[in-house]
Amino acid sequence: MKFGPAKTEPIQMQLAPMLDVVFLLLCFWVVMSLYSQWEKETELPLTLPTSSTGEPLQRLQGEIIINVFPDGTYVVNGRPLSSESLGQLLKKVSELFPGHPVVIRSDEKTEFLFITDVLDRCREADIFNISFATQVQQ
Repeated sequence: MKFGPAKTEPIQMQLAPMLDVVFLLLCFWVVMSLYSQWEKETELPLTLPTSSTGEPLQRLQGEIIINVFPDGTYVVNGRPLSSESLGQLLKKVSELFPGHPVVIRSDEKTEFLFITDVLDRCREADIFNISFATQVQQ
């Protein structure tokens, strides 16, 4: 009988399981960043006007949500914008993605002057796919 050191193969790094984990983390990050953006835009403290014919929210991919507050503040992606910078943003989006949808969320106490300003900025940027957010009347 021969008793000697057993032959063992050198330890090797297995890349397939590591790549699987990295891919799953990447997928999770992409999905969560998309949902967190949607939640961030719709969680702002606005009292939307009610509508008897309103429908539940059906999100379109890549839509821009413009929040209009009663004091005339515009918020897009959690960032307050002036009227001029909102127009510049809409022009850039229109150039890169023609036909891009825009949703206007305004407080029920917001003056129509601020909403027409947003509509004018959309028209100047050749954006015509516009909708208004409302609450369903209960």
